[in-house]
Amino acid sequence: MKLRVLYFARLRERFGVAEETLDFSGATAADLVVHLQSRGDVWAEELAAGKAFRVAINQDLVALDARLPEHAEVAIFPPVTGG
Repeated sequence: MKLRVLYFARLRERFGVAEETLDFSGATAADLVVHLQSRGDVWAEELAAGKAFRVAINQDLVALDARLPEHAEVAIFPPVTGG
């Protein structure tokens, strides 16, 4: 399936990319995170267990067990606090 993956804030800065289109064969957001972690270096570091980040699919905040629909827009970003 094709996914449009967007990165925001510190993740965009650390990864050096704001968005990309992926051909992806996984089923869930967790599968996508594992795929991205497998790139190593800053990808594995920033998306490691215990690091704070959120995932949204088609602009809806989801848990990592959420299913990925074909042509989904997936956003990965650090948590945001108001103030």
